Amino acid sequence: MLRAMQLPEPFLPPPRLLMGPGPSDVAPSVLHAMSRPLVGHLDPTFIKMMEEIKTMLREVFQTNNEMTFPVSGTGSAGMEFCVANLVEPGDEVLIGVNGVFGTRMVEVAERCGARVVKVEAPWGRIIEPGQIAEALKRGRPKFVAIIHAETSTGACTPVEEISRLSHDAGALLLLDTVTSLGGCPVRVDAWGIDAVYSGTQKCLSCPPGLAPVSLSPRAMAVATGRKRKVQSWYLDVNLLAAYWGQERVYHHTAPITMNYALHEALRLVLAEGLDARWRRHEQNHQALKAGLAAMSLELAAQADHQLWQLNTVRVPKGVDEAVVRKRLLTDFNIEIGAGLGPLKGQIWRVGLMGETSTRANVHRFLSALGRIQNDLGRQTDVAAALRAAA
Repeated sequence: MLRAMQLPEPFLPPPRLLMGPGPSDVAPSVLHAMSRPLVGHLDPTFIKMMEEIKTMLREVFQTNNEMTFPVSGTGSAGMEFCVANLVEPGDEVLIGVNGVFGTRMVEVAERCGARVVKVEAPWGRIIEPGQIAEALKRGRPKFVAIIHAETSTGACTPVEEISRLSHDAGALLLLDTVTSLGGCPVRVDAWGIDAVYSGTQKCLSCPPGLAPVSLSPRAMAVATGRKRKVQSWYLDVNLLAAYWGQERVYHHTAPITMNYALHEALRLVLAEGLDARWRRHEQNHQALKAGLAAMSLELAAQADHQLWQLNTVRVPKGVDEAVVRKRLLTDFNIEIGAGLGPLKGQIWRVGLMGETSTRANVHRFLSALGRIQNDLGRQTDVAAALRAAA
């Protein structure tokens, strides 16, 4: 049967502009880094690069935490890493749920045996500090968990006050920064974050496959002082610390080329400068928002808490959102995302993350969206939208 099989041609992906919820476009130098020769995952040169990755990640996370490194896996592995290392069966945890990823964290925590208390907000709105304060009066959770940038809704929850409330109640604070890291301020030490995770494929503009994490000394004390072993052998920080720490004890075969890519992506982030990078994301978000307003389109997320890097655009009445997404992809090579859960069919998710976040891409998207809307019978002044965005 194998002899009769006709081998497929080499895969050649089309040149897409990635303006969905992730992955984002990747810089040519990051792709080039992935083409470099392999070395072993315990090679002295690779170990030197690991140290540089850790140092750069501390800078990007704005932390001095020693236990800062990339987990081998996507952002969801980072979520599971933080939860699994902090939770023992029977622990009470408090999780803010205002979209897909808060919901996912609830399931992860329950699988680890936690007693989960949910603090919920409508999709598109933030978790308010007052909600956390009320929930803390009714229990003693081991940690409070918040999705900083909810990718499914485009809402950014401020966490400084929630951090203070959590610590005053004797709880740790766990923060999801998968979509925020590198695209808007994330200040782990200044905000008092005890456990944080992210992903490489969003504002860091690296292919998916690694999950940067950081644990504070308080969180590490919890992880090392457990009564039971961590549920996951692969994600046990007590074992990973020996590989990413000074001992370099074999744990698993790290994805060599992904670490090459992350090293170069972090280099580019720091070469640009965090403040400049955050400002670029904010300015391009404002340009897109102005252009959309000229088309009589608005964002769905809560006002004053809208993500710069992930814009949720309300679909106008009478427009088939799936038709628009398909036309963007087939006619203009632009990928955007659909709504999820209760927002399915109601929003488009338009990413301006990392390498994708440029004024040229804002104009390209607005021009394509306007042309499609005119074709579908919704009269749109594309020139006015582009002037507004400029």
